[in-house]
Amino acid sequence: MADRRIHEDLLLNGPDADPSSWSATTVSAARDRCRRLASSRRENFSVLTRLVPADVRDDFAAVYAFCRTADDLGDEIGDPHRSLELLDWWRSEVDAAWEGNPRHWVFRALQPTIERFDLEQGPFLGLISAFEQDQTVTRYETWEQLIDYCRRSADPVGRLVLKLLDEPGSPEQLERSDAICTALQLTNHWQDLRRDLLDRDRIYIPTEMIEIEDFERRFRVTAKQGWASDDRFLEESRRLVRACVDRTWPLYTFGSELSGLLGPRAAPVIEVLGGGGASVLRRIEDWDYETTLNRPTLGLTGKLKILARAWFTTRSSRRTVSSREAAS
Repeated sequence: MADRRIHEDLLLNGPDADPSSWSATTVSAARDRCRRLASSRRENFSVLTRLVPADVRDDFAAVYAFCRTADDLGDEIGDPHRSLELLDWWRSEVDAAWEGNPRHWVFRALQPTIERFDLEQGPFLGLISAFEQDQTVTRYETWEQLIDYCRRSADPVGRLVLKLLDEPGSPEQLERSDAICTALQLTNHWQDLRRDLLDRDRIYIPTEMIEIEDFERRFRVTAKQGWASDDRFLEESRRLVRACVDRTWPLYTFGSELSGLLGPRAAPVIEVLGGGGASVLRRIEDWDYETTLNRPTLGLTGKLKILARAWFTTRSSRRTVSSREAAS
């Protein structure tokens, strides 16, 4: 079902709205709106912000608002053709912002962040291209095709996070950040198998991995009725999801070294992101890979454990830095 909020916003701030009304939105008001969006009940971002340094929380919220709005333009409109039109308009808003003429309230909020961190258009345009692809590609033939999608739908976010946390973005940092972000995207796909099929007619499991006879029909029947379509499908689909999970774990393992390459501002934020995704992947394992039927999630206790672990990492990092400073 299309999201009412995004439609209401399009009426006031979309491509067909009166542009004279946009100038009435101040940067302060726009950034306040981004903060409210980022802390809405639907999101986990409010948990993350407890570890984000206070001086960049508005910047994080502005980047988040861009990503969330672009995602909504792709997934919450209910018409792929219209979504493509709106995403093309969103790209034109990126161009306007980088030309120094931000129009939409998201870009008014983002403008100080663009200037402060000298952000490039590339990551933002990469995200838009992935959301456009979702409108035309609903099945993937190979694992590499899926990874290419993740490189644009997820990896740019990690690179922006490093930028906002004043990390240099060395080749090793970027490589491990990309691994974490790709793993996070894949985890989301395996978690949302049922919802993606029923709500958006998408299957992200590559066809080359599927050896189940008449898979899509049996999957759809299972997802709709809430129990396995026949006495073999559940076990067959479990094995398939397990194969997907097993191919995702090495990315988390490789990316787990990233926090050790970062300063005390960035390390706990990255640990929350990577740790949260890994915990969801473990939940899929705990649910015996039954995501053609169910969507396993982290409860409040699980989220607090991840937050606490990252907090202790922060404390440890600060003590280490303080000891080095005292010694010098």
